[in-house]
Formats: sequence, structure tokens, C-alpha cells
Amino acid sequence: MDKKTVLNETHRDMGARMVSFGGWDMPVNYGSQIEEHHAVRHDAGMFDVCHMTVVDLRGARTREFLQHLLANDVGKLQNPGKALYSCMLREDGGVIDDLIVYFLSENWFRMVVNAATTEKDVAWIEAQAKPYEVSVEPRFDLGMIAVQGPKAREKAKTVLPGDLAASAMDLKPFSAAYAGEWFVGRTGYTGEDGFEVMMPESEAPAFWRALADAGVAPCGLGARDTLRLEAGMNLYGSDMDETQSPLTSGLAWTVALEPQDRAFNGRSALERQRAGGDLPKFVGLLLEGKGVLRGHQKVFDGDREVGELTSGGFSPTLERSIAMARVAADAGEQLTVDVRGKRLTVRRVKMPFVRNGKACIAL
Repeated sequence: MDKKTVLNETHRDMGARMVSFGGWDMPVNYGSQIEEHHAVRHDAGMFDVCHMTVVDLRGARTREFLQHLLANDVGKLQNPGKALYSCMLREDGGVIDDLIVYFLSENWFRMVVNAATTEKDVAWIEAQAKPYEVSVEPRFDLGMIAVQGPKAREKAKTVLPGDLAASAMDLKPFSAAYAGEWFVGRTGYTGEDGFEVMMPESEAPAFWRALADAGVAPCGLGARDTLRLEAGMNLYGSDMDETQSPLTSGLAWTVALEPQDRAFNGRSALERQRAGGDLPKFVGLLLEGKGVLRGHQKVFDGDREVGELTSGGFSPTLERSIAMARVAADAGEQLTVDVRGKRLTVRRVKMPFVRNGKACIAL
């Protein structure tokens, strides 16, 4: 039986269409995925992300531990509340998970990891943490709601706890504030401004309904996927996994090879990959005509198969089909994709496709 978040009954009461997703019973939409997508691009929408896992790391050597655990450099986090996006790697460079880590004090960092990978993530982190005497505490007692869109912050302000609302409004992007067990990060997964709000699970249903009363549209996983695809944000399990490194997943910008003496998991493997050259490229594709691009469709340069789509779908903002793909380094600019036996022409474009409600590519 699928697991349920604390908001499951609330979703059903509010008319959500529920589906099984990664072992969880989750809302896919509340009637119209397209309307929910546009609500986030033009106003404000909210997502149940209670299935993701908050992990608190505590101990005097936590920063030192994270310098070993993560491919990005937590040395960049010098001000309390600042956040960093990073991959957590195997020794061979494969991506165990992608995550956000918050610096709260030298004795306390907080991570948010993906739902489907929680069990293996926590086991890996605990095993790696032992030599550093860092405690690892999954916070299954916390819920999380993402409020996203150009009007998300002003609408969330009206329903956040009073002692947190003011400080949340002053947050810079990729920063966080907290009061008691309530925690607000100015982060997200849609390409829009907004917050990801953590709170005691028992308080999540009332907060969800208060946001709805404030004019924030309830949204499902369908809109979350089209929004993140337009924003050029990777999805774990589709665009990267343990068989791919950040260097082959468009995430080289998250790998910090300086300082040179930082010995993080996977560093040697990534250095060998770079030295070997000829790595596949992670590219954005725009379908020139009609059709829908989907993950795993094959990409061709002439008659030669040069790669595969990792994610694809219809972009409600662009009203065109878009995709991410991993292709051979020597693949040309004129490519086609096999869609149900027909070769459809695609154009390589620079990601993101959409950011802050506006198209970033020429149509």
C-alpha cells in the first residue's frame, strides 16, 4: 500500500485526483494541470512536498563531514541561513541524490533529500558520518509545503506565524529563517520566486487550507513536473541517477574542484572523467513541429543514434514540446528524435526554457 502524507485527506476533501507516485499516494492535479501550471507562472500555487525528507546534522565536525560528503563546497556557506544545492556521490561519481543543504550554525546543518531515495540516503549519510561523530536525524515529524509564483511570498506572508513572517519577507534567494519548528527557505523547484515552508506535521493541514483561503492555488505533481522542466531543473531518477555523474547530467556547475585538497566522495572519478574527455553533453531540445517529446526517446544525428531524452513533455508556457537529453559530444546541431517510429526535427537550445514567467529561448 502506498504511503500517505499528512495532507492526504485534505487533498481528497479539496477534490484532488490522486495517483501512485514512487510509493506515495499523491495528487496529480486538482482538475486542470494546465491551469495549475499557469497559476504558478502568473500568481501563486502550492505543492505538497511532505514526502520529501528533512535531515538534521549536528556535531562540532559537521562542516568537515559535509566537505567530504558533498560534491559542492559547503565552505561557500558562511552566513547562517544560507543554502547550497549539491549532489551526493558514490566513489565512482554516480549520483546517489541531489539535495539542498542549509547552514544554520557550525553545530547544525539541515538537508532536504528526495522522497524515493530517503532510505538509501539516510543509510549512506549515517555510514559516512560515523568517523566525524556527526548525529544524523531524519525529521519525519516535519511536513513541507512549497509556495511558488510571483505572488507567492506576499500571499504566504499573511498566513505565516507572526514571529516568522517579517523575517521571511527579508530573505534573499537561497536563504532561510526559522522560529521554533517552523522553517522558511526562499527556494523552490519551479523557476519562480517563493518559499519552501517546513512545520510540524500536525500543523500542515491548517497551513495548507489557510494558503488556499489566501488565494494560493493547490497544485499537483503534473504541474510540478512541467514547471521544473521549463525551468531546466533535473529530476532524480530521470535526468540523473547512480549510473550518471554530475558531469554528464548538466550539473558540472555544482561540482567544486577548488580547493584542490578537498577530498570529497567521487572526486577522483570525476577528475578521471574530465581528463578522459569526450563526455556526453546534456542539452535542451525544442521540437520544431507538432508532437510530444518523452523520456527515453532516441536522438539521431542523421542515421546515427547519438543519445536519448531524459525528460520531455509539453510546455504550457511556450506551447511547444521541450526536452532534456544526453547526447554524444560530437553530435551535431541538426538532430531528430524518434517519436513512435517517425523522425521529428528538434533544435538544440540553451536551458532554462522559461524563468520568472518569461520564455528564455527563441521560438
